[in-house]
Amino acid sequence: MAAKIRLQRIGAKKNAFYRIVVADTSKAPSGSVIEYLGTYDPHADPPDVKIDIQKVAEWMAKGVNPTPKTAAIIKRAGKKTAARE
Repeated sequence: MAAKIRLQRIGAKKNAFYRIVVADTSKAPSGSVIEYLGTYDPHADPPDVKIDIQKVAEWMAKGVNPTPKTAAIIKRAGKKTAARE
């Protein structure tokens, strides 16, 4: 089973809201997921990211890679977390 950390779109038409999930690559993007890691709201200013960095690190240690867009979101969220500490 190959998995990726990716965005799952939810929300209304022209009002996208995303969940950051670990999902099997053979399934549809809106299909079943293995685990929910957080949310991403691109309409907020600045974009609102709520993510469990520890869970992301655990999945990446297991060899699961994020998609390019999700990697950028995780990187941005990691910088905000590091700045607070």
